[in-house]
Amino acid sequence: MTDEKALQSPIVYVISDSIGETAEFVVRAAASQFNGGDVQVRRVPYVDSQEAIDEIVQAAQEDGAMIAFTIVIPELQQYLIEQADERNVRYVDIMGPMLTALESAYNRPPRREPGLVRKLDEDYFRRVEAIEFAVKYDDGRDPRGLLHADVVLIGVSRTSKTPLSMYLAHKRLKVANVPLVPEVEPPEELFRISHKKIIGLTIEASHLNRIRRERLKALGLTSDANYASVERIQHELEYSDRVMKRLGCTVINVSTKAVEETANMILDLIRQGRTR
Repeated sequence: MTDEKALQSPIVYVISDSIGETAEFVVRAAASQFNGGDVQVRRVPYVDSQEAIDEIVQAAQEDGAMIAFTIVIPELQQYLIEQADERNVRYVDIMGPMLTALESAYNRPPRREPGLVRKLDEDYFRRVEAIEFAVKYDDGRDPRGLLHADVVLIGVSRTSKTPLSMYLAHKRLKVANVPLVPEVEPPEELFRISHKKIIGLTIEASHLNRIRRERLKALGLTSDANYASVERIQHELEYSDRVMKRLGCTVINVSTKAVEETANMILDLIRQGRTR
């Protein structure tokens, strides 16, 4: 006669001081090695007290279950182990051995902060979303994006709007940028958003002249084209200055600044609440 207990699916209480996804994944991966992995997982996330541990260990004892945990707070971890030992409940510390090994490798203690993996995942996806946003709304392609941007960069051609947008996107900011051209009226969406979200980028005419001449050379064009003429540049800068004054936005002169320096100035403005 087949043992009835052997036919029952094992019960595993997955306990975590975060969401518990890591422990459940490990349990199911291990169970898959046993005839298809039929296992009853009872996940208990966000365990943050000894009282909660008491209830879980008692339930596991009554169910004849085992416990798998990823608790990283030392006091709760030790308490769980003590209670499980006292009640003869089997347990597996999923994170402990790896933390101990890595502590030796890093030569420093772990942070012991719950939920860091999930925070890192969320951070990654926010960065990807911001980069996609910057690409989609680069160079004034779709003015509707201005309404959803965290920061809007405006300025004449070659004031580093696109590199700045991408740099800030890696800081998880949704950035749109709009070129200011005298012959083209700025999009009306620009005047519907808070002036605090707009950063005007300006530059010295002589500096812009050098940049544009080099750009023309790189494209195999003559450097005396209207695009790089001092008169044209002066006209564009005067126009952009008028637009920025109409908007009442913050203006940064990027003449001698690296992209990183300008980006840090913008990040400082955000931290001060001056772009919200």
